[in-house]
Amino acid sequence: QVQLVESGGGLVQAGGSLRLSCAASQGTFSRYNMGWFRQAPGKEREFVGYITWSGFTYHADSVKGRFAISRDNAKNTVHLQMNSLRPEDTAIYYCAATDRVLTSIRANDYVYWGQGTQVTVSS
Repeated sequence: QVQLVESGGGLVQAGGSLRLSCAASQGTFSRYNMGWFRQAPGKEREFVGYITWSGFTYHADSVKGRFAISRDNAKNTVHLQMNSLRPEDTAIYYCAATDRVLTSIRANDYVYWGQGTQVTVSS
């Protein structure tokens, strides 16, 4: 079982950047495929992107070209670099881990979740 803790959220102006981190403890981090999701008030949880255990990445169209996921297996950490932020990116961001599937954009396929970190983008 892996435990996940996100950090790096905060308040930023539109056009700015933030880098979220997700630290994993317990379990073998390198075997997990990792995802990032977000949830805005009153909206359903939304897929942001994933990175497989081998480093293959995929990002949602809404963030493609602006966000980038990376991982450092030696440090048991996955990152979400967010550039050119927009007010509509405001949400709680969650990282998640799964060893059930290699790639998935569905939240139900992810087994372990962090507590989330708030990102607020002002206009």
